[in-house]
Amino acid sequence: MPTTTRVATLAELAAFEGQPLGTSSWIEVPQNRINTFAEATDDRQWIHVDPERAKAESPFGGTIAHGYLTLSLIAPMWDEVLKVDSATMAVNYGLNRVRFTNPVPAGSRVRLNATLKKVEELPKSGLHLTIDANIELEGADRPAVVAETEYRLFE
Repeated sequence: MPTTTRVATLAELAAFEGQPLGTSSWIEVPQNRINTFAEATDDRQWIHVDPERAKAESPFGGTIAHGYLTLSLIAPMWDEVLKVDSATMAVNYGLNRVRFTNPVPAGSRVRLNATLKKVEELPKSGLHLTIDANIELEGADRPAVVAETEYRLFE
């Protein structure tokens, strides 16, 4: 079950600086999602899209999700972690650091665990948030992705 931080206004977020925001629900990463990502990005490397070859030749014992596919799942998971009632718009601002620390086997599940690292005020009723984002892999000791992400929220 997800845990969510919910606030009425952007001004309330400053109190959460340095604090965990929450954890999303688990998202399954089935082979068909990996194949769709491979087609969309023209990255059809066999470790992602050829289950038989990956089972026979890969050190992972089967196909794995693209690192960038796993990273992209932050978007739907982020929506479960932080809710700001007064926010009218949120934009991804960028990434400062990303590491793919554990492969995500096809059929496994991941979830986001996020901490609000820094809050900065922006002109025109906005905030710049720096987030420590860990994408956890179900049943694994290490996360699949460790990233520092940035968002901008506006009222």
